[in-house]
Amino acid sequence: MAERDTDEFFHGTDDPMARLDDERRRLDALGRVWQDETTTVRAKDNTFSMTFDGRGDLTEVAFHGSKYKTVAPTELGHRIVETLKQGRLESLEKMAATMNPDSVGGLDLVGIATGKVDPRKAINALMAPLLEGLGAPVRDPRDVRRG
Repeated sequence: MAERDTDEFFHGTDDPMARLDDERRRLDALGRVWQDETTTVRAKDNTFSMTFDGRGDLTEVAFHGSKYKTVAPTELGHRIVETLKQGRLESLEKMAATMNPDSVGGLDLVGIATGKVDPRKAINALMAPLLEGLGAPVRDPRDVRRG
């Protein structure tokens, strides 16, 4: 069990070494997801399926039957792209589930990975606790002025 910081050097947080151990366990779990997990999704019409590795990279496409041969190329392309997006999203969600959002400033890890989170807001969320601890002002992430 983590011991409380009695001299408040770390502003009342739990023992830093215990927190580091927790983070190491989470990273070990993430490594296992990357190495061992797979995600398989099927197209909405079940004409094909896609398998992704633990990092969300496409590793296999399997066509089921011959129905795909009768689909217009544009429509087949659309179905492939949609299924690819869904598979990557499910893979990213598995990765994010192994990480505690509080351990990374409450960041939306899936949103960052899919580009749906403003990078400036992500950096600000990561740096805000450090800057506040140092007594430095935390700027609005939309403020792009230097200095």
